Amino acid sequence: MCKLFGVTISSYYYRINHKDIVHPERERLKQQAIDIHTASRGAAGARTIAGQLTQQGEKVGRYKARSLMREANIISKQPHKHSYKIAEDESKIAPNLLKREFAAEAPNKVWCGDVTYIWAGTQWLYLAVIMDLYARKMIGWACSDSPDSDLTCTALRMAYESRGRPKGVMFHSDQGCHYTSLKYRQRLWRYQITQSMSRRGNCWDNAPMERFFRSFKTEWMPKEYYRSYDDAEIDVLKYIILHYNVARGHSYNNYLSPNAAEKLICSH
Repeated sequence: MCKLFGVTISSYYYRINHKDIVHPERERLKQQAIDIHTASRGAAGARTIAGQLTQQGEKVGRYKARSLMREANIISKQPHKHSYKIAEDESKIAPNLLKREFAAEAPNKVWCGDVTYIWAGTQWLYLAVIMDLYARKMIGWACSDSPDSDLTCTALRMAYESRGRPKGVMFHSDQGCHYTSLKYRQRLWRYQITQSMSRRGNCWDNAPMERFFRSFKTEWMPKEYYRSYDDAEIDVLKYIILHYNVARGHSYNNYLSPNAAEKLICSH
């Protein structure tokens, strides 16, 4: 059998003689990998686990992380990538000023916003969020049973006030009616925020927001959905406030959380 599979006899006997030996260091790393995977509700893959272990001071690469996952019998539940139709039509309200330049040079330079819907027992919960592109931190959010301009204005007001009423901000979104409405544009004008919009039908023009919603729905949201509106709202806020901003390592931040990445730049 060894000859058939190209395995040396010495390797075979080494495996037999050492299969029951416990390596404390590897078991410790394996438990850390399990903890990271559990905290992500089963979404963390080899890259994420390796990145977060590295941030914790461990020397673990992607392939070693994959080996630890295999030994611990854990797998990532991230879905496969989708392909999207490309469109070129710019909004008549605001041009696509961002042009997919998602690497902001400092906090409060570029914000992105979007709205998604979540089934909450007997009705839809609509979630509007605003992200500061610098460290991918969520800085404004609001929930409602209606996807209107009141919802997006509430999220914008939270972002504006929580960030100290900054000047010179660009706000980027899709061409949804809750962003093209006169009420929302007036709020941006009052805050002296420049508006930018994705081309119609081109989700990649607002890719960081699409990624955030994808992460929430695959990593955190229960497969059986929520029993009630209140349950959904509480869990959404828990994801943003207690997990995403504080604990979830982001590949863009070299696997630091958004809060940790912003704190790092402020310390310099």
